[in-house]
Amino acid sequence: MAEQISIGRLRDATLVDPHGRAITYVRVSVTDRCDFRCAYCMAEEMTFLPKRELLTLEELDRLCLAFVEMGTRKIRITGGEPLVRRGIMELFRSLSGHLEAGTLQEVTLTTNGSQLARFAGELASCGVRRVNVSLDTLDPGRFKAITRRGDLSRVLAGIDAAQRAGLAVKINVVALKGVNEDEFEPMIRWAHVRNMAITFIEVMPLGEIEASRFDQHLPLTKVRAELARHFTLHETDHRTGGPARYARVGETGGLIGFITPLTHNFCEACNRVRVTCTGTLYMCLGHEDAADLRSPLRASEGNDLLNAAIRDAIARKPKGHDFDISRANLGPAVARHMSVTGG
Repeated sequence: MAEQISIGRLRDATLVDPHGRAITYVRVSVTDRCDFRCAYCMAEEMTFLPKRELLTLEELDRLCLAFVEMGTRKIRITGGEPLVRRGIMELFRSLSGHLEAGTLQEVTLTTNGSQLARFAGELASCGVRRVNVSLDTLDPGRFKAITRRGDLSRVLAGIDAAQRAGLAVKINVVALKGVNEDEFEPMIRWAHVRNMAITFIEVMPLGEIEASRFDQHLPLTKVRAELARHFTLHETDHRTGGPARYARVGETGGLIGFITPLTHNFCEACNRVRVTCTGTLYMCLGHEDAADLRSPLRASEGNDLLNAAIRDAIARKPKGHDFDISRANLGPAVARHMSVTGG
């Protein structure tokens, strides 16, 4: 795997976009495959990429190194479901070296939890300190319907294993109109009694699916107003580096996050970019403009071409997205599924 770097090699390395935002957070997808088929994320019959198109683990590691050398301080590993990628712990072990050297501040993971019981201890030993678990319901039947094939008990066992390993767990809930909105209050109490923050996310118009995005969309302004009938919500400046805005619940002491790409976008302070498992760099989740990093990565053993491609791409990062879900605009904002971009 790639070499480690010294802090001295980071001089004059910061990536800054045209709007003056330092890009210090990279979400790296390691696979487009997933063992679930969540109804708001993927079509039930998905066609996945041929393995030859995916970056190898060594190439993913080299790509991460290039970003660290250019000022990245946080890397989130995503998918698909990242823990189904064969040999994925090799990448985590290599990234742990950057954590130990102080050239990287944090490595985190977004997962559906299905493989957490297997990997939680090893993740902790690699320096991962917190994980996000996507979980939209605590009802086994409803969970099966949303994921189309998931086992809720396996996810809950994974969460238990993560906490035993010392990982902080945050629960991510996609708010789905007419599907899970009756569960939000009990899910908050369940999460907070286990010392887990919980974040609600508006459904995003990415990729063609069988259902209507308009029918799925539940504005978080409505969700927050309903929660305020049950809880005392105190504004807080708590941040984790992502787009969520948090409130603290007076009755439980726990945190509730709100990610609102539609009712109130989070673009003004965006410090993030996303790299797919094929080496495609997306500067904005809501735009199709992208940069091919796989070609320069494979064209030379050195990183000059790769670094130039990254800098050229960041110079095109837009100010924000224009997501819209309405009866007048029922199609996806972009054609790719969320599983392609990596959350």
